[in-house]
Amino acid sequence: MVGPSPAGGGPTPVLDLRAYPHLVRDDEKPRAYITARERETLLLAANGHTNRSIARAMGLTEDTVKTRMVKVRRKLRAVDRTQAVAVALALGLLSLDDVAVPPDANRGYRTTS
Repeated sequence: MVGPSPAGGGPTPVLDLRAYPHLVRDDEKPRAYITARERETLLLAANGHTNRSIARAMGLTEDTVKTRMVKVRRKLRAVDRTQAVAVALALGLLSLDDVAVPPDANRGYRTTS
């Protein structure tokens, strides 16, 4: 017998989207919908806030912030909050202007000249 068994063993069949062109829509750009509160949570995370400080700033519990960050990461297909911020920046959900750079962010580093 060739292929995966009903019990779950063997290789997983790969779906070749070229065989199913009706599943692929070229006219739609990939996008993620996040709510305004999820965006606010992600924005605070992008600016270096911890779950605890995000909870205080938004008037939520720390568990609510954790749950919200999990939802945002799932929606953006990110493995951690750093990647979620990077994906949000790439998709235009956040702007680089939204991220505050600490005044001494580059102090003490040598120049590359």
